[in-house]
Amino acid sequence: MQSNNTLITAIEGLPPLLRASVKAEETAYMETIQSQGLLPFGVTPYFASLAGPDQDDPIRRQFFPDPREKQDDPFALTDPLGEALYRKAPRLVHQYRDRVLVLAGGSCAGYCRYCFRRHWITRPQGFISETDLSPILAYLKGHSEIREALISGGDPLTALDGRLARLFKKLRDSRPGILLRLCTRAPITDPHRITPDLIRILQVYRPLRMAVHINHPRELTPAAGDALAACVHSGIPVHVQTVLLKGVNNDAETLGSLFRECLDLGLSPYYLFQLDLASGTAHFRVPLKQGLDIYRELKARISGLGLPMYAADLPGGGGKITLHDGVIAGIRDDPKGRFYLLQGPGGRLWPYPAD
Repeated sequence: MQSNNTLITAIEGLPPLLRASVKAEETAYMETIQSQGLLPFGVTPYFASLAGPDQDDPIRRQFFPDPREKQDDPFALTDPLGEALYRKAPRLVHQYRDRVLVLAGGSCAGYCRYCFRRHWITRPQGFISETDLSPILAYLKGHSEIREALISGGDPLTALDGRLARLFKKLRDSRPGILLRLCTRAPITDPHRITPDLIRILQVYRPLRMAVHINHPRELTPAAGDALAACVHSGIPVHVQTVLLKGVNNDAETLGSLFRECLDLGLSPYYLFQLDLASGTAHFRVPLKQGLDIYRELKARISGLGLPMYAADLPGGGGKITLHDGVIAGIRDDPKGRFYLLQGPGGRLWPYPAD
């Protein structure tokens, strides 16, 4: 079966039970995001078919616009990771010494409502052009410390195979041997995108690893499991990144089940992320202390093989840190609210909301 990348972008396109579940306030909010140019509504028919009609269904919550997105959030940031501070070219970010981020994809196979790069995705743009790629190739040639390129966006797998192959070739020609990390959610939202032809391309450009975003055990359907297992069996290591989301996976039982199923498929749980402070996402945010409690319980439930690192990107460009008991160095009250102080690289303290 071939991929169908045509997104459902209107309530009328949803499966009947899901369409019938839409509330009046949700319909009104859908009209708002369309008229105000906010993060659009879009979901693959496949991923929509996994959702139940209940407003609290963990799959539905991830893709269906929620009126709570318009609530004021004093902690929200337009650029929660501070990527603009490290941007070396329009589509190149160099924050960490040995690796760079290439914003290759301009669209996604569905729009996650908790997306931290929503301001990038909302602007109409396509796959990376030759004009945008040229300064990236020059930068790689001039920086021998870079050993890895994260290919992200948007989702690079929304592009056709030929465009992906050309991008991989140019990056590899510019820096022979560079490790390519393909960041994608497509095996979950559109598993039929993982075709034998695509896998052959990925094999050609090894060393290449795939980082796949998976949040809930119900996302690991037989189709998704087959797609991911095919990558592993072909010699493409697959690492799993998960976002801790209120109302989706904020309990140790759900996460433990997810990570054990990943292990059974040959996937490596890699990161469990505390939610970034993007606008419109506060209703997904799990309080940090609750997240630490969940992670402590996870450690008691599953082996180290299935335990990802619990991590956060410090707001505004502080970089990635591992979250653990004792990570909170202090508390500060602010006109915006109460903040925990988290210690980043170099000992600097960075604020993260306490609630």
